[in-house]
Amino acid sequence: MTYVDGFVIPSPKRKTAAYKKLAQWGKKTWMKHGALHYFECMADDLSVWPGCGKGFKGMVKLKPNETLWFSFLVYKNKAQRDAINKKVMQEMERQGMPKSMPFDLKRMAHGGFKTIVQG
Repeated sequence: MTYVDGFVIPSPKRKTAAYKKLAQWGKKTWMKHGALHYFECMADDLSVWPGCGKGFKGMVKLKPNETLWFSFLVYKNKAQRDAINKKVMQEMERQGMPKSMPFDLKRMAHGGFKTIVQG
């Protein structure tokens, strides 16, 4: 079964172009080092299903001038994820982090997930 890194990232709408540019760099870099799939998804429908919590908007306290990104990368397994992320972090150190990010790092959520059902 595969392994997935997932991210939920609120970002100001005015920084969408900068986010897309950063996402393109991310795709190129993670795929170069062996990730199987790379997705950056911009929120389109954040309505809440009846009886199903507060949804993504409520979870991140999304502001009216923000959009939400749901991003995920797929790897063969956790060991491959760890090896790839190490290489990507080394590359980021060599190139230097951007002077400003198109989102607030403190409001980003991230986690690694074991795939239980896959189709």
